[in-house]
Amino acid sequence: MSDVVTYSSEDGIATVTINRADKMNALNEDVIQGLKDAWIRLEESDDRVAILHAAGEKAFSVGADIKNPPAEMWEGVPSVGVATSKPIIAALHGWCIGGAYVIVQMCDLVIASETTVFKYPEAQLGFTGGLIASAVARIPHKAAMEFMLLGQDLPAERAREVGMVNRVVPKGEELTAAREWAAILRDSAPLVVETLKEFSLATLNQSPAEAGAISRERLLAVRTSEDGAEGRRAFAEKRTPEFKGR
Repeated sequence: MSDVVTYSSEDGIATVTINRADKMNALNEDVIQGLKDAWIRLEESDDRVAILHAAGEKAFSVGADIKNPPAEMWEGVPSVGVATSKPIIAALHGWCIGGAYVIVQMCDLVIASETTVFKYPEAQLGFTGGLIASAVARIPHKAAMEFMLLGQDLPAERAREVGMVNRVVPKGEELTAAREWAAILRDSAPLVVETLKEFSLATLNQSPAEAGAISRERLLAVRTSEDGAEGRRAFAEKRTPEFKGR
């Protein structure tokens, strides 16, 4: 796992931390691949719930690193780049901009410090990855359009009012609050929690960008699989491949 994303585990609760505070936790390729690895590790571990947060005081993340953007932002998004059956709680503070909110909106629960400010300025900058459109399935349509199109600052309390955030807590208390909820989820029946998450995701409509990214993830998994490599070797060696389903 990349040094800019750490994964720690304690009593069945995983904590995934973005560690680029000197760059306001901007999302570069290392961060995205680190998040992808973290979600894979969560699924393969005995941890029952994860908390996502970030180092520093100014920002959860200012979105894609303009000077060094990730190749495929979607790869680090839970339930898009990696299928996640376990609940993920986002614990936010400071700025949460652009692609950072795309990651947050795919988390199951969101706790925000009163310092949190959301912003999606892509319409004013002239580019978008499109995954943000899934906000329409998660918050009221008009609120989603306001957030996506106007590029204005959205304070934590307004975000709570429209359903982007579950709780707003005093500065510095977001991680403590997230751990309290994580403990409840850890002690809950895992089959029930996972089933309700699975059914909820199946109920939500997917934007074209989200559906496309999920399809691409599945196809990339096939292409990079052991069976894929075996098939190519067998073709080159003119023999019958021995597939193992991996």
